[in-house]
Amino acid sequence: MKKRPHVFVVAGSDSSGGAGIVRDIETLAAFGVKASVAVTAVTVQSHHGVQYVDEIPADRVAQQMRAALTANQVDAIKIGMLATAATITAVASVLKDHPDIPVVLDPVLASTSGDVLLAPNAKAPLHRLFRQCALITPNLPELSCLTAAVRHEPSEAVIAQARELIAVGAQAVLIKGGHGDGLESVDMLVQAGHTVQFFRAPRLAVLMRGTGCMLASAIAARLACGDDLITAVSDAKAFVHDRLADSRH
Repeated sequence: MKKRPHVFVVAGSDSSGGAGIVRDIETLAAFGVKASVAVTAVTVQSHHGVQYVDEIPADRVAQQMRAALTANQVDAIKIGMLATAATITAVASVLKDHPDIPVVLDPVLASTSGDVLLAPNAKAPLHRLFRQCALITPNLPELSCLTAAVRHEPSEAVIAQARELIAVGAQAVLIKGGHGDGLESVDMLVQAGHTVQFFRAPRLAVLMRGTGCMLASAIAARLACGDDLITAVSDAKAFVHDRLADSRH
């Protein structure tokens, strides 16, 4: 009997179900992929904002990770909210023991409503964590924050920002275009030594929380199923677009 692909999720919980681990598991299930989890933070939030964040101690996060990775044959790892520098360091320590598992990191810096979800002193260890990830998936505001750059819309400017992250060790950067302008939502995959790949979809007038979680989880699901990175991103982009289109009905 063929083994079902398995994705291990390291992320925070969202009591509203609109984002975080709930959205991750929902997405993985849509691809027929099994999931295990390590919870990094418990948040109290609605669709309008975050009321409270309770970070899980870093050593407990690491213990959850080791337990899950020992219990399961994991094919890919998806990382979302990490919250603190200590948790990022703990996660990086565990990942060192599993260098062959592809990691997709959605660098969650703030909620959709604008509430800060990453400690100010956590950016340096987050940059170091990038070196252990097959892909990081910042949106335009996150990319600007991670590179300390003024936000720009022209593709040449944001590609240059992504290359800054490649220069400090990131293997690949998927720039999400959902916060951009224009009739199309254009995502750009930047890799060292490769031509930039563009993934386009019609821009929909829809507001949905958790689309970043959904996209990163969908990519991880496809990588777990054996897809190459470009195919995984393409399939994940189409999946998210279809979910946005369905939400209008």
